[in-house]
Amino acid sequence: MIKLARLKTVLEQTGPVAVAVSGGVDSMTLAVVAHHANRESQMFHALSPAVPERATQRVKNYADKEGWNLYLIDAGEIRDPKYLANPVNRCYFCKTNLYDTICENTDLVVISGTNMDDLGDYRPGLVAADEHAVRHPYVEAGISKSEVRDIARSLGLSDLQDLPAAPCLSSRVMTGIAIDEKLLPIINEVEESLWQSLQLYIPIRGVRCRIRPDEVAIEIDTQEDVDATSAYAREAIGIVTTLFEKHGYQEYLQTVSIEPYKRGSAFLIETLPID
Repeated sequence: MIKLARLKTVLEQTGPVAVAVSGGVDSMTLAVVAHHANRESQMFHALSPAVPERATQRVKNYADKEGWNLYLIDAGEIRDPKYLANPVNRCYFCKTNLYDTICENTDLVVISGTNMDDLGDYRPGLVAADEHAVRHPYVEAGISKSEVRDIARSLGLSDLQDLPAAPCLSSRVMTGIAIDEKLLPIINEVEESLWQSLQLYIPIRGVRCRIRPDEVAIEIDTQEDVDATSAYAREAIGIVTTLFEKHGYQEYLQTVSIEPYKRGSAFLIETLPID
């Protein structure tokens, strides 16, 4: 593959690197290629209530299988009041904490899994990357998201090639609602439970548990029409109600809605950023 060759060239010319590995297809595939290019490369994964457990386990499994130099770090974003306020530029504070911590633990060039498609979105985390001289090999090689998946497929990474997008759990909380670190694992538990349950009713590609003022919205990613009156909708509402009540978060249960998946629906651009 031409794009894979370009990526390898970028990484070989850079030398050993420090890869920020979130557990998604982009950073995982990049980590595999970076390790093949230079065995002295280091992988950094942040342990946080905002990171899905499945993603952390995936990183650990690959580190064992591939022989990565893996560093599990606490980036400390969950103690940053600016991050917890959940402004429109929350990701800036997340990435600032992440890159600060990585740079404190390595002298290697830090790289991220940002691809060409990401440059068209509002991504305040890229500002933090620029401030820390983080490089983006996919961008340097002109690689898009679909081409990342093609690279994963060509490398035989079957568990990564079709991996659904899995942004941090804080992205489920509507902009402007403060991040509650104890709520994030509950969101993860709800989504994991819904993923297992809903597949028995309809073919799904993913599910999101969105937190809005006095409401929990369950968004289902499926090619079929989402029926809020169906048996699977009642099942989903039951799961949400049980888990939120179990953990003492029933104040969000004034309304539980079932909706089609909409990318970034918790993100409100009109909310002012924090300086």
